[in-house]
Amino acid sequence: MKNYAILNNVYFLGGFATMGGMLFGFDISSMSGVVGTQRYQDYFNHPKSSLQGGIVASMAAGSFCGALLAGPLGDKISRKRTIMLAAAIWIVGSIIQCASVNVGMLIVGRIINGVAVGLASMMVPIYQAEIAPKNIRGRIVSLQQWAITWGILIQYFIQYGASFIQSNAAFRIPWGIQVVPGVILLAGISFFPYSPRWLADKGRWDEALEVLANLRANGNKNDPAVQAEYKEIEDAVNFDRTLAARSYAELFRPPALRRVFLGMSLQSWSQLTGMNVAMYYIVFIFQGAGITGQNANLQASSIQYVLNVVMTIPAILFIDRWGRRPIYPMRIRSKAVSLSTASNWAFNFALAYAVPPLLESIQYRTYFIFAAFCVAMTIHVFFMFPETKGRTLEEMDELFNSDVPAWKTRSQPASHLDHDIEELKLNQDQAAHHTDNRSSDSDSDHIHPHDSTIPPRVGDTHPKMKEVPGEKTELPGERTEPPGEKTELEHL
Repeated sequence: MKNYAILNNVYFLGGFATMGGMLFGFDISSMSGVVGTQRYQDYFNHPKSSLQGGIVASMAAGSFCGALLAGPLGDKISRKRTIMLAAAIWIVGSIIQCASVNVGMLIVGRIINGVAVGLASMMVPIYQAEIAPKNIRGRIVSLQQWAITWGILIQYFIQYGASFIQSNAAFRIPWGIQVVPGVILLAGISFFPYSPRWLADKGRWDEALEVLANLRANGNKNDPAVQAEYKEIEDAVNFDRTLAARSYAELFRPPALRRVFLGMSLQSWSQLTGMNVAMYYIVFIFQGAGITGQNANLQASSIQYVLNVVMTIPAILFIDRWGRRPIYPMRIRSKAVSLSTASNWAFNFALAYAVPPLLESIQYRTYFIFAAFCVAMTIHVFFMFPETKGRTLEEMDELFNSDVPAWKTRSQPASHLDHDIEELKLNQDQAAHHTDNRSSDSDSDHIHPHDSTIPPRVGDTHPKMKEVPGEKTELPGERTEPPGEKTELEHL
């Protein structure tokens, strides 16, 4: 297959993959714009608040299952193919939802859609993180959230336009249109490269290097930045194979427990802010405020969705400058992200189901509860979440194993990758110089890394390799084992 330049553009790859997030946005608006309309209420026999909560929450229930499946699937069939599977499932669920003739069929369609959303919401950020360089990784991953907001906004205005139709097509058209982004995602992502980190983990080292070179240096495999990042991935994969989590139970034991707890907490807090509840039931909230006309209500509700899109932009622009928290190491990444994403959907389900009765009984006071959650979240994140800004995915162990309090980690040294790139460039220059003078000094052919003027990192016997008792430390250009072969770490 021809290698088009655009398929090596990280912004294009990461941006297109966020269509997986757009699926979730479409699903939110497909219900929020419908639940208050007369056509929907009449066709489904005016569902009570508890049943309406169940209809909306059914998507989150499917997403919970999808998120748990995403980790093993992502490791086995690849991040790319898992996203493709999510798109295919989404198409099926949208067709069932569009064709619904009763509440049961509608719930089944939404559960299937939810499985797709659970797979995509977990796997798209992992794929983005593993193809993006560290200096823009936060920006690329945050595009996922922006795509969700655009999906919400686009589908909401489709729903608003369809609300003027005097037939059941008023809700069937928006549900049917959901198929379109699924088809585009399924067709487009099939041409995308596999994650270089996933390829490395599967022992496909040549392919991993080729993908990395295409993404970072227009195919130049000898580029110092490519070689440095490739070496980091290689070391991390070989090291992680000795510690890889083989079951979810291992995530609840040290040293993984702390990070898994933080990840699950962060995802849970994101729901306890009440953000998605407002997205689901905004029309009911405005009804409580006295805006009862269907058109007036839908127009007023749209303000929230426009603000949602606009206020996501600062996060995209500044997240790599402000920092972001936290990131899992490769050995537990898929399973841990899967578990934390599942916790997000568990709270999403609980709130989506419980809020309609709450709005009916205690009305606006419901949001006092969410305000208290926001205060608690701020305190928890400040004191418990270490800063990961500027660090590579493979440096997280060092950060989380340190005794530095979380609120002080921002002042700690960040990435070693820049040091490695500088060292490789200097060694290449020295190699070229000594080659030119080989005839005058035969010993100059062998360049020892400690000839470099760049000091080794603290705790390293060589800037590129940490010393392992009882093992030979490899120098750049040497290899005692073929790429991808498991390194024996007897000290573990």
